Formats: sequence, C-alpha cells, structure tokens
Amino acid sequence: MADRLRAPEVRAPGRRSALFFTGPRQVEVRDEPLPPPAAGQALVASELSALSAGTELLAFRGELPPELPVDETLGALADGTFRYPFRYGYASVGRVIAGGAGVGGDWIGRRVFAFQPHASAFLAPLDDLLPVPEGLPAERAALFPHMETAVNLILDGDPGLDDAVLVIGQGVIGLLATALLARFPLALLAVAEPHAARAALARRFGAGAVVDGAAAWNDLAGARGADLVYELSGDPRALDLAVAAAGHEARIVVGSWYGAKRAPIDLGGRFHRRRLSIASSQVSHIGGPLSARWDRARRREATWRALAAIDTTPLIGDRVPFADAQQAYQRADAGSAGAPQILLTHAGLA
Repeated sequence: MADRLRAPEVRAPGRRSALFFTGPRQVEVRDEPLPPPAAGQALVASELSALSAGTELLAFRGELPPELPVDETLGALADGTFRYPFRYGYASVGRVIAGGAGVGGDWIGRRVFAFQPHASAFLAPLDDLLPVPEGLPAERAALFPHMETAVNLILDGDPGLDDAVLVIGQGVIGLLATALLARFPLALLAVAEPHAARAALARRFGAGAVVDGAAAWNDLAGARGADLVYELSGDPRALDLAVAAAGHEARIVVGSWYGAKRAPIDLGGRFHRRRLSIASSQVSHIGGPLSARWDRARRREATWRALAAIDTTPLIGDRVPFADAQQAYQRADAGSAGAPQILLTHAGLA
C-alpha cells in the first residue's frame, strides 16, 4: 500500500516533454503544454517507457508506409499515421498524480501501465490504464506489450505434447516466447540466434539448444523436423530457414513485421510436399478459433502472471534519459549483442 501512495515529484504542472519522429532516423523531444485532466481522465507522470525493436524501430528507420494508420486498436494512437512528424511508442509506466471529475482518490499515486507514446507525462481515460500488480517492478511492467505479444504467439502456435519447436530470433519477443515455451512438455526447444550473448540468454530462459542454420537443426531434430517454428527475427530471409526446418504438416508462425523489407523466399518442393502452413500472429487481434475462450481481459491477466513469474531483468540493457532519446534510438538501430531492451527514463512533468 505504501508503494501505491508514493507519487513522483512534479516540478511544474501544465507542460510536458513529448517525443516526435521527424524524419528517417530522426526523433526530437519537444516541450508542449498539457491541459488539466478532463472528466474521467487521469494525469500520469511517466517513470519508464520501453522501446520496441520491432515496429518502433521500423518507424524510426522510415520503413513503414506513411499513409498506414499507426494503430486503430489503441486509443492514444488511433488517429495518427506514419507521416512525419508523428508520435509513437506503446509501453509507458508511471504514477497517477491527478484526476478529473469522477476519478476516485484511490487512483492517486497508483502505478499504471498505458499504451501511450513516449512522453514525460500523459492524459488517459481510466479505461486505458492497467494498474500494475503490487510488488511488480516498473522495469517488468514496461515490458507488458512485449510479453502480451509473446503470450499471443503461444496461443497462435498452440505447442503440443512432445513437440519439437524452433524459435528463430532472440530479441526481446523471441526470448520471452522462449521463456514461455520452456514451460511446456516439449520434446525439444531450440533457437536460432547469431549473437552469442543473446544465445546465452536464450539458454538461461530455457532453450535446450542453439543452432546456426538448417543443417545444424536437422542434425539435432532428425528426419522428423520441427512440429512448430516461430519466425521472430524481423528478417524475411529467415523464412527459408523456417521452411527448411519444418517437418511434415508443421506450423510456421510469423510474428515479425517486415515493413518495407523484401527477400526472395524458396517455396519449392519442401514447402509443398511437406504441406506446410505459414500463419501470421499479430497481437492487435485474438484469432477466431480462440475467441470463444479468450478475450483481451483474459490475455492481459495471463500476461501479468507471466511477468510476475519470469524474471525479465536480464533483458534490460541501456537506461537512457528521455532527453537523450535520439541516442537511444541510434543504439537500438545499431543493434546490441547483449541485453536487447532499451528503456527511456523519465522525471515526470517538465
């Protein structure tokens, strides 16, 4: 309870710092006014926000169509497109410091997560705020969308008893998916990841083996091949490895969003003769076959439980002050051989 009541220091209400994508590989932190909260709104002073090495990095590089809606499913992003300048980000953790009419006093000081663009503070309807479970550190809570994506990948892949599973790519999403898959009674869980540090993290998160290509996988799995392959590298060329590793009538689940990246894919004899299935997995929607038993509320509860059960601390690399956001994105763009997650740290209202 004491943790909930401790609010961050606020220097000067009424203004904030907000991040804008202004051109390919260019971001700016701008000072702007912030009105008081309206009825049903909370004012949240940010503590941390997490960068995404997937969609957000594509946005930073300018590799998304400018006319594409940012995200129709998230209220804070629903009206925007990727035409410069635009705001983006969807992993903010902070504390409620004020509320408009109808916001109860029990909200004040509460730590919350929100799918909000990067900013030192923001306004949000109460329905858009997810209270962070007591005792869960802000660093873990900031990974809520990453873990929710990993949960969705598991639901879409539907791993089964004694399956052989290969996960291609061990960025944050890949590592979290590996950690969840390690809880299943699989025959084999292997990853494909060229970075030695990330491969070591994969083993720490439960991977039984690391392979460097189709030949190494085949030596490991034998003629049966993989029952389930996840492609999470962000590189469309990795689909060739997925096809080569998959066994007869295996499932290939693609969680990567490639943006403007293109690559020739070999859909020759193995793909057809093995009757392989390639499916996309996207966290904005729950697949039709699952929707009778799963909704967003259930998936979010499962996500919080996973964040409480799995120590994500080894994933956190750089913590960068919000004022230095350009440096943070440049580091993410260059890639990290070590802990892959970058956090922006905030001081509340500007």
